[in-house]
Amino acid sequence: MLKSISMMIATACMATSTNAIAAMPSSIKYIEDVVLDNNNSYSHYIVKCSDGHTADISAWNRRQKWCIGKGDQKICTLKQTQIAKAVCITS
Repeated sequence: MLKSISMMIATACMATSTNAIAAMPSSIKYIEDVVLDNNNSYSHYIVKCSDGHTADISAWNRRQKWCIGKGDQKICTLKQTQIAKAVCITS
């Protein structure tokens, strides 16, 4: 799992450094806090990219872990900006 996260972040970094027209995050908007059945909670955000599309990200553990998707913890990193750049480049 860590290897796939590292590969995605590395790909995002290479794409932004070599491709001037790559989509970048232009805003990150808080939407809501979601409480799950097991008393876990996460915060839902929408990332708006420079090419006009939007993507969901979520924050877990009091914004210590940022993940792609609403309520998903499959692809995560510790920094909001890294995950926002990744969703703009891959979408």
